[in-house]
Amino acid sequence: MTTASNTDITVPLLDLKAQYDTIRDEIEPVVREVIESQWFIGGPKLAELEADISTYCSCTHAVGCASGSDAILLPLQGLGIGHGDLVVCPSYTFFSTAGSIHRLGATPVFCDVDPASYNMSCETLQRAFDRPDADRIKAIIPVHLFGQCCDMDGILEFAAARNIPVIEDAAQAIGAEDLHGRRAGSMGIAGCFSFFPSKNLGGFGDAGIVTTHDEALGNRLAKLRNHGMDPKYFHGEIGLNSRLDALQAAVLTVKLRHLDSWTEGRQKNAAFYDAAIRDAGGASSLVGLEVASDLPLRFPEPANAGARHIYNQYIVRVPAKDRDLVRTRLSEMNVGSEIYYPLPLHLQKCFDFCGGSKGDHPAAEAAAHESIAIPIYPDLTETQRSHVIQSLITIVREL
Repeated sequence: MTTASNTDITVPLLDLKAQYDTIRDEIEPVVREVIESQWFIGGPKLAELEADISTYCSCTHAVGCASGSDAILLPLQGLGIGHGDLVVCPSYTFFSTAGSIHRLGATPVFCDVDPASYNMSCETLQRAFDRPDADRIKAIIPVHLFGQCCDMDGILEFAAARNIPVIEDAAQAIGAEDLHGRRAGSMGIAGCFSFFPSKNLGGFGDAGIVTTHDEALGNRLAKLRNHGMDPKYFHGEIGLNSRLDALQAAVLTVKLRHLDSWTEGRQKNAAFYDAAIRDAGGASSLVGLEVASDLPLRFPEPANAGARHIYNQYIVRVPAKDRDLVRTRLSEMNVGSEIYYPLPLHLQKCFDFCGGSKGDHPAAEAAAHESIAIPIYPDLTETQRSHVIQSLITIVREL
């Protein structure tokens, strides 16, 4: 294994150029085809991608849109969520989950996450309903964070008992499966996906898609993304301009063919990291950092048997007091890293009106202070991934 003293090796958090080099000969002809056709909005390329994604995600309908944020907003609007409504979502997630709720005039109700999986659980969901105005909660948005599915059995049962729709935020989880083999985005009323370039399936710009089994909802979403228009220049309702363009559709259709092999590469890298940390005396995130061990370093708790974790990110945990130092030392070793996410949503200034305060969601707050994402992309060489994990282990041992 490469030693941590080898600073000749550089490992960025993500290397999209390395990925592009492997598919250049497939991508460039389809891009030229779109340019030659001059059909940039809608058309056959979009229809092909929507059909391929619906099949891949085990759904009957897929509706392309302009971004992952719009992929959350559209089904909320399609279900009639608006002023005076409450929508439950986790506090530990990317901003757009709650931002899309607020854009429609509804109010996010934040819940804590499971400390090992970083996902909403039945327990944290139940606590979100322990409020006098719980009857105003009109939707639940579980987030399959970092590429691992939530406990959808429990969440769906909880929601069904209250006749509340579940919208899956699967922006980081395309191809992830729960322990029954159900694909992310196929279990709730709708699934929301992002094709931001850094995602496992990333476009050459912003793009998103919504999946559903509900034909009526799918048809409504297709109208809403195009100003609520149907037929042309006739508007039954006010929608938005959120169209997935043909260039993005063409690129994503090609990249989708490689997604499973890329996922396998991420899983192999994750297993390599897991084993190295365990052998060095660390443990999984199921064992809190407050529990004594030979090494205060935690790797992600693997998915349950039968489930599929796609590792959109690989998140390690270190003591909060040392997190910044660890990142500084990694940078000195030319290893890229990132923090997902440094401040939970319930503590964000723009959500002060929700009344959140420190201590409300302790697992989310601990994750925000202790987590570090390290390189996991499938194009990592053996030398690179060895350098990443040996550097990290060495740094933590020296704390």
